[in-house]
Amino acid sequence: MSARRALVVRGGWAGHSPVEATDLFLPFLESHGFVVRVEESNEVYADEAVMEEVDLVVQSVTMSEISREASRGLRKAVERGTGLAGWHGGIADSYRNDADYLQLIGGQFATHPSKHPDRCGGDETDNFLPYTVDLTELGRGHEITAGIEDFTLDTEQYWVLHDDLIDVLATTTHPVQPYHPWHRPITSPAVWTRLWGAGRVFVATPGHSLEVLRDDSVRTIIERGMLWASRTESA
Repeated sequence: MSARRALVVRGGWAGHSPVEATDLFLPFLESHGFVVRVEESNEVYADEAVMEEVDLVVQSVTMSEISREASRGLRKAVERGTGLAGWHGGIADSYRNDADYLQLIGGQFATHPSKHPDRCGGDETDNFLPYTVDLTELGRGHEITAGIEDFTLDTEQYWVLHDDLIDVLATTTHPVQPYHPWHRPITSPAVWTRLWGAGRVFVATPGHSLEVLRDDSVRTIIERGMLWASRTESA
């Protein structure tokens, strides 16, 4: 059997350390039989010859922009069976102005609520909150999250806008606080999958920092998610 091919595309906002973050997972992919190609530009998506050979795309590109040709190329590849996987802003907060990409992913970062204003000091930790990632009933039996218990993190808690075509494996709930304007708790997907054409999409919202990515539960979910999404695993 020929080796599987993974394409790692990284870039965008430097605050998510896209190079260092993706480097954490390259040895895992290689140890599971992937030949890995790393690109620093999403324009590779527009290369149909390259994308036809890719079994898995791992993307870490926060915000940024994407050309019409690259966006179309990514969507076509997934529709043909290429898997797409990622975490945090590298997949759930990419290409905000591209509606087709947002539809492909099925969930989009809206905000990460902050601490009480009196506790904010003007740096990224203003948005670090202790919160729980709760496995859903589906998640407790899914191969990506089976055997993982609910776990807690102290980092950005993503509030995600989403549609009903995602299969939610884990959620997180934003509580009501007197210094925030909403009036009842809001539950957002924290880990989800999506079937798109012949392809599979995997998203995990934890992953703001290398420390979070090294958390045993987060790391395991991402590693399993990449394997699940891969074309060969999907076949």
